[in-house]
Amino acid sequence: MGDLIRDAARALAVGDALGALNHLARRDDAAALALRGIAMAQLGDLERAVSLLRRAIRAFGARDGLARARCVLAQAEVALVRRDLRGPAQALDAARASLVAHGDEANAAHAGYLQARQQLLLGRLERTEQLLDGLDARRLALPSRVGHALVLAGLSMRRLRVAEARAALDRARVLARRCGIPSLLAEVHDAAQALERPAARASSRGEHRLVRLDEVEGIVASPALVVDACRHRVLHRSQATALASRPVLFALLRALAQAWPDDVPRAALLLRVFRVRQADDSHRARLRVELGRLRAALRGCAGIRATSTGFVLEPPTGAEVVVLAPPEDGMHAQVRALLADGQAWSSSALALALGLSQRSLQRALRELAAEGQARSIGQGRMRRWASDAVPGFPTSLLLPGALIGA
Repeated sequence: MGDLIRDAARALAVGDALGALNHLARRDDAAALALRGIAMAQLGDLERAVSLLRRAIRAFGARDGLARARCVLAQAEVALVRRDLRGPAQALDAARASLVAHGDEANAAHAGYLQARQQLLLGRLERTEQLLDGLDARRLALPSRVGHALVLAGLSMRRLRVAEARAALDRARVLARRCGIPSLLAEVHDAAQALERPAARASSRGEHRLVRLDEVEGIVASPALVVDACRHRVLHRSQATALASRPVLFALLRALAQAWPDDVPRAALLLRVFRVRQADDSHRARLRVELGRLRAALRGCAGIRATSTGFVLEPPTGAEVVVLAPPEDGMHAQVRALLADGQAWSSSALALALGLSQRSLQRALRELAAEGQARSIGQGRMRRWASDAVPGFPTSLLLPGALIGA
């Protein structure tokens, strides 16, 4: 019976979920339940996978702490693929500590990789970097080393370090070829294609063009004053001013930057930023106050000058003004960008990743569904949202072959 478990684990390690299930048939012992759960996860039946892993944890019992920790680790990875970004954090911490205590360094490293992947999905780049720095990738199973390289590439892309991202993708491609798993090769290929697709829309002096990530890197490194509408900040050389928590100031700045070198009439600013068509003295006073705050925030990298009709942005001498925006603007574009990874997201995970309220997010999802650009799966708390036309391939669930300790 032990030989069948070992054969099933080896099949799962190379992505042969059906072969693993053939070895396990209808066995209901703890190890078989865990392996069946992983096999169902690799086949994409995540609800069945969760159910089997829960049964395995109960079957192992309190005495087999190592096996239980491995199953909790598997559950956390399933949760990440389901885009349940709240649940795995504590589970991963506890599982990693237990695995370290039991001397299972390979799966402890895998838990660290999953933590980094979760933080990257949430956009917490510094925490992702800390987790990756403290991780010895050599201890990971080969498929997980591919995932580790993809996380490094994703981090570098978000940091606008395109050369580092290409190097990480090259490593991922070499490792994926060694694995020989088609879905993993497809995922690496899809990640590499992201570098060739438009990453932003650059606007300057009334002209607009789509730019790739390497072009964005060049724009940010140039002497231009860059108003980054993707991350709500302003950049000039080495100075960066974050305005993500000050939406009114950023809306004013973006309006001035898009009109540059011309000024923006006061009425246009009031309409765009405050949605006021019939302005009174209180509105005009508020505009002056907010512009004063914006001047203070931009001190050292740009100025704002009043004109006879409105206000004009004044970049440093000789610098151009460039506005970087998503290829498609608006909250719906941000939601579509997350759904484009091919995974089924819960509304709570989308709201957490985008920093939106549940009500605003649900309204956006309903509108996207009505337009045929998103679809819901399941009911109630189990409902998930996915892109209606999935580009590329979903992220493979490739847990280490040693996960069950066969």
